[in-house]
Amino acid sequence: MKKGFFDSKRGIVLSGAVIGFLAVLLRQLEELWQTEFCLACFMDQFAGILGLYKATSVQYFQLEISGIILGAFLMAFYRREFRTREGSAPLLRFMLGFLVMIGILMFLGCPLRMALRLGSGDLNALWGLAGLVSGIMIGLFFLKKGFSLKRDEHWLKFKSVLYFLVMTSLLFFFLGRPLFISFQQQEFNFLQPIMWFSLFVGIVLGLLAQRTRLCLVGGIRNLFLCRDSYLFLGFLSLIAFTTLTNLNAGTYKLGFVEQPLAHTASFWNFLAMVLIGWSSLFLGGCPLRQLVLLGEGKFDALVTFLGMLAGTVFAHYFEVASSVAGPTLSGKIAVIISLVILFFVAYFNTEDLKKFKVRR
Repeated sequence: MKKGFFDSKRGIVLSGAVIGFLAVLLRQLEELWQTEFCLACFMDQFAGILGLYKATSVQYFQLEISGIILGAFLMAFYRREFRTREGSAPLLRFMLGFLVMIGILMFLGCPLRMALRLGSGDLNALWGLAGLVSGIMIGLFFLKKGFSLKRDEHWLKFKSVLYFLVMTSLLFFFLGRPLFISFQQQEFNFLQPIMWFSLFVGIVLGLLAQRTRLCLVGGIRNLFLCRDSYLFLGFLSLIAFTTLTNLNAGTYKLGFVEQPLAHTASFWNFLAMVLIGWSSLFLGGCPLRQLVLLGEGKFDALVTFLGMLAGTVFAHYFEVASSVAGPTLSGKIAVIISLVILFFVAYFNTEDLKKFKVRR
């Protein structure tokens, strides 16, 4: 397909700027609900309204998820890139999605929210950035040694039916309130302008992310792996324009303490992002990229999405999720165990390392 404006560096810089501006604007409009723009956190809230765990503070559904998937679908359909495809290593992808969510709930944010936190002056996110880069570098070591998630051609013959069932449920939640979902006591009217603006922001994000292939993990990966700065420029643009928007709005607050929905446990912020970066690299993208791949019809992304939901449920039942007071003991143990599991996943799926073992 012929390259256009959004295939250029100017195009992805503009995309990062638009996403950063809209994310800050939406956060300010949603202050009533005490929430932050974080894709994985939206999944957390989605699990809450399904009644998969009981935490009334997060039992509400925001339309950004539906919007991102819908926007990515529309762009993929327009560009003839929408296809439901065979899945590879579904069990491992489910597990990696599970591990990503453990790291996210320890750090209190996905890579996208880490960038937005940097743009709002939260210096705790610097530890997260260092951890994300470290995790990606560890993952690249295994990739260069031959790591791969092997394809299973016999996995779930009904995959397309399952895919469309889940996607239809997500995309049409905003039309009403299904009887089986549970909201917090504060009721939300789905006809409020803020709800439709949330959907609009999600659609714009989905359109731009699909068109430009925007991915924070992918940007850092490509920069180190093949010296390609295209995706990384989108990452820098997102931080820069988030900073400018916050400065203009008077919401920029530089420092470590008293940052919204963040804690100051530097070591655990770092380690959580190592887990997220390493796992996301093996999955082929950050949570934002996984939602975009859902919109493109990728069954692998659906399995990852379900793994992240399972990780959310586990984290809340076993008190793994951090709070503004800091990480819990259960959370620290879960992150350490997750990194050990991830190492074994990497080792036993890396061809060169297995050959080395046989030679010995």
